[in-house]
Amino acid sequence: MSAVGESEITAASNRFVAEHVAEATALGERLAELVQDPDAFIAALKQGFEVLADPVYAAGSSSVAPGLGPILGVRLPLMEAAHKAFKRGTRDASTSLLVGVIDCLLREDLREIRWFGMWNLGRVLPTDPERTWQLLRRAAREADEWITVDTLAHPYGEGILRDSRRWSELEQLVYSPSRWERRLVGSALATMPHVRGIPGGKDAPVREHGLALIGQLIGDSEPDVQKSLSWALRTFAQLDPDATAAFLGAETETARSTDDGHRAWVIRDSVSKLPSETAARFKTSLDGIRRRPGAPSTSRAAAATAAFLNAGATPRSEDTTRRISAQ
Repeated sequence: MSAVGESEITAASNRFVAEHVAEATALGERLAELVQDPDAFIAALKQGFEVLADPVYAAGSSSVAPGLGPILGVRLPLMEAAHKAFKRGTRDASTSLLVGVIDCLLREDLREIRWFGMWNLGRVLPTDPERTWQLLRRAAREADEWITVDTLAHPYGEGILRDSRRWSELEQLVYSPSRWERRLVGSALATMPHVRGIPGGKDAPVREHGLALIGQLIGDSEPDVQKSLSWALRTFAQLDPDATAAFLGAETETARSTDDGHRAWVIRDSVSKLPSETAARFKTSLDGIRRRPGAPSTSRAAAATAAFLNAGATPRSEDTTRRISAQ
């Protein structure tokens, strides 16, 4: 597409947002008055989002996220305007009321409504962490596309920074049969250094835990998982280039010695934030190593899961596997 065409699209998007931002803010204010009635809240949110919807944006979102599911096409700045007004109007609302509303929002099929709920999970983590983590886990189980997973990554990361015992939440997900739960591991790690208002996201323990988890998942055959791992590694490379380079160097040796295309793809996609000489060295080492369609996962997590299942007398269903991995 030409630069002129791109400029026209951007201008049209900006006009649409400018024409609807006041309505979005008013919607958030109305929602704040309905927090005690979840059914009325959701009805008002649906109606308001239908007014704010842009069919052009809906079509574009579905094209970049295949399998996205039902979406109206509410542009992000308009959702943010509504959310900001809602937060402002519910500063004094009880945690119990907010948890009740969020619970209902996360049960909706329309993606914007579900994401609106996810945006508020961080608000209730400090005062009701147990019920909030129940909602987080359920949302992770039900996730079926990358936009929802990456939206959920933010409250996941915040929850771990608030309570280091919650690293176990990600440690369990590396063994999940769902590629979306495995993607959540990388996405949460990538977002943790950017969580605002909570110290610790840029500290060495986060990178140490994070690299250990990536070390369990690298070699996963799913492109959606691979992309989240490289995202996390690029983030860590900006915070601790030496530790990240050492990790990638070891994984490069593994990929080269085993002709592992899955691992090699993640490494190539991760090195852009490393010093150019280091990045070039890794890329040269991986020359000729490519992903092969249908090749199985080579990750340590996949090997551990296979060994565990093979030790059993009978095959297990995906639900049983999920229960095992959650133990």
